[in-house]
Amino acid sequence: MFSSIRTKLTLLYIGILAAFMITIAAVTYYAVIRSMDRDLNMRLLEMSSNFAIALAAEQEDSKDDSEGHDAVTETASEMRFRDYQFIVYSPEGKLLASTAGFDIPFTDGAELGHFANLNIDGKQLKVFRTGIRSGGETLHLYVTHSLDERTAMESELARIFLVGFPLTLLFAGLCGYFLARRSLGPMVEMGRQAGRISAQNLDERLLVKNRKDELGQLAEIFNRLLSRLDAAFKQQRRFMADASHELRTPLAIVRGESEVALSNPERSAVEYRESLAIVHDESKRLTRIVEDLFTLARADAGQIKARLAPVYLDEIVNDSVRSISVLAREKNIKVEVISAAEMPMNGDEPLLHRLFLNMLDNAVKYGRENGIVAVNCSTTPAGTYVVSISDNGIGIPTDEQGSVFERFYRVDKARSRSTKTGSSGAGLGLAIASWIAEIHGGKIDLISSDEHGSSFSVEFIRDGMKNRPKRAEI
Repeated sequence: MFSSIRTKLTLLYIGILAAFMITIAAVTYYAVIRSMDRDLNMRLLEMSSNFAIALAAEQEDSKDDSEGHDAVTETASEMRFRDYQFIVYSPEGKLLASTAGFDIPFTDGAELGHFANLNIDGKQLKVFRTGIRSGGETLHLYVTHSLDERTAMESELARIFLVGFPLTLLFAGLCGYFLARRSLGPMVEMGRQAGRISAQNLDERLLVKNRKDELGQLAEIFNRLLSRLDAAFKQQRRFMADASHELRTPLAIVRGESEVALSNPERSAVEYRESLAIVHDESKRLTRIVEDLFTLARADAGQIKARLAPVYLDEIVNDSVRSISVLAREKNIKVEVISAAEMPMNGDEPLLHRLFLNMLDNAVKYGRENGIVAVNCSTTPAGTYVVSISDNGIGIPTDEQGSVFERFYRVDKARSRSTKTGSSGAGLGLAIASWIAEIHGGKIDLISSDEHGSSFSVEFIRDGMKNRPKRAEI
């Protein structure tokens, strides 16, 4: 029960409210009692002044009383009030007059002009002790008032607090629980909806009732997460389907050739060698596909880090052109490198070599026989290195140009295999090249493609190396 957010919010609300109410109650209690004390003190002070004034007037009328004791008695008999009592003592502690039915002990040497709370015969009294002049001496006047009114007020406040507080907290707790339940209701519903979503129905989305509040924003964030997961699942399914398809073909060839070779025990050595050669070629292709898949899997997991070092990009491009020359000569394709400007940068040489080898392999593979592949290296005024690779091949259909960098994409599946450059022919070359460009802070773009050929560009931002590598002698 206490693990519920609604219960926790309710208890927190009640705790805060209780602390606030206790504080208000303490302040109210203190303010009321203090106000009553201050008011009572003012009234006692006023009564003592009235007694002194009445005594002075009585003394004027009683000239024969040298000590003023009769005047004190007369004044006390006239100053009779229901709530106030007056008691007068001589400096020696002799009781001179009293309007109260009780005695207040005389305290010799007590400081005058002070208030005190006394308990006389079980009665709580507020006493003001002061001095008045009479007959040339200072008499001690005690003015008292019952504290029953204050005690009743204290009891009333305590009763209000003890009864009202629990009821208020109970009502506030019920309201808080209702509000918390109502506020968290959409979140509970979101949880139910999310619980129904699985890998089979990732296209479903949470219902967003109010896009402006926090729960609506949370639902939209969750929906965007679901969209990303849906896209990732679809890509994974497509990847698995394409990978299975690519692996099925060479496996079927290997199995078919082995079955044919084993079906006739009278086959010649030449026929066996032809079958083994086919099996060997398909095994190499399987190996390259698996290696490419492993490379992409490690790249997706962030396990491959580029080992950057000072390199010359133009030299890597020239080395890649020389490596692709064998495949180009088979189709009588001429590979030309335009511009030999120095292009120093920080990069991983093996990875960059693989990038351009994949790009050139793609250009030669889909280029027309007796054609030309043009490689142009240039530097923009902004300091960006651009390597463009153009061919006069079959081109890429307009509706498929956005998919050229996807895994297992091939324009012409019947002409996709290559055994000369190490390419798997499974449509992974451009995907790997794009990843290599990204980890070097660059990018690959399809500039144009039509029936006359395709043109790609590879861009890198020059990092302005201070320590330029020593250029190798050619």
